[in-house]
Amino acid sequence: MRLALPDRIETSRLLLQRLRYEDAEEIFFTYASKPEATKYVSWPTHQSIDDTRKFLRYAREAWMRGTDYSFSIRLRESNRLIGGLGIVNRDGRIEFGYILSPTQWGNGYATEACQAMMKLLKRETGIFRVGTFVDAENIASIRVLLKSGLVEETRLPKWFRFINQENEPKDCILFRLPL
Repeated sequence: MRLALPDRIETSRLLLQRLRYEDAEEIFFTYASKPEATKYVSWPTHQSIDDTRKFLRYAREAWMRGTDYSFSIRLRESNRLIGGLGIVNRDGRIEFGYILSPTQWGNGYATEACQAMMKLLKRETGIFRVGTFVDAENIASIRVLLKSGLVEETRLPKWFRFINQENEPKDCILFRLPL
């Protein structure tokens, strides 16, 4: 099942745009190589621009298959890349995640991007679940998810090993979007 997500989504301050090969250096230097930014993600911090290029090859192929839709998050006014947002489609069960440059934390951009995407996902036919999980210590993301209309479903003790946190099992909170 493919989603009918557009290549470009605009909000009042942001532009979410399908990732492109040309984004590699911006992605690497803005967030993918930053340990403080990648602490709570499921993928390893990029050590080289080649890691980012490899991810972009995957992202292009996955978009074409309809299994993963990866977007850059840019400031509309300047077109500056500030983060990314990804939607994984498991035949109508949607998982998502986002990341922002540490220089952009606290400006409401993650909430704005997530709210726009949740609004779109609610309109998609064939989706039966939208959810994500976070490290229980990631208070900022918990706030973003709640402001974006998600609800806490359950707490899962020692549920996930975050590769950038020494692979130690961490307590997580599972969130879902009421559909």
